[in-house]
Amino acid sequence: SRGSVIPLFTKQILDNQPITITDPNMTRFMMSLDDAVDLVLHAFKQGKPGEIFVQKSPATNLKTLVQALKKLMNTPNHTINVIGTRHGEKLFEVLLSREEMVRAKETKDYFCILPDTRDLNYKKFIDKGEKKISKSFEFNSHNAYNLDVKKMYHLLKKQNFFNNIKSVHNNKPK
Repeated sequence: SRGSVIPLFTKQILDNQPITITDPNMTRFMMSLDDAVDLVLHAFKQGKPGEIFVQKSPATNLKTLVQALKKLMNTPNHTINVIGTRHGEKLFEVLLSREEMVRAKETKDYFCILPDTRDLNYKKFIDKGEKKISKSFEFNSHNAYNLDVKKMYHLLKKQNFFNNIKSVHNNKPK
């Protein structure tokens, strides 16, 4: 990942440049710094060796993100340019594959992927597959809980990053 597009979009708005998005339907997970710290602390307290914790983060599409950002920065008519998907870019993010979901314990806020304890005798798997995997689904930003503009706006508004941006934006010469 190249990181969050939020600072880029914010800079484009502040510099009065068009917001460049690749695909309005592209979805991404949203995780605040506080959420990331909570995830690390939860994994530290609850985790056992070999376990991987994944937060059930909400997601949003780029169209919704930009609408919420324009609302937050009070720039409702800011220009948007859809530039098309760049090489290597994905329509959505996958946090857990189907294979990982089969080994995951689920709690209200997290998935805990248990270590893969299968032996390396792959001959066992030539004649018999893993039916649970066939019935499983991956956890991705298309099938996760998706934020609407109002909820995305409130998530952005809570971030300290935007408190600093708003003061710069309000004091910027017109």
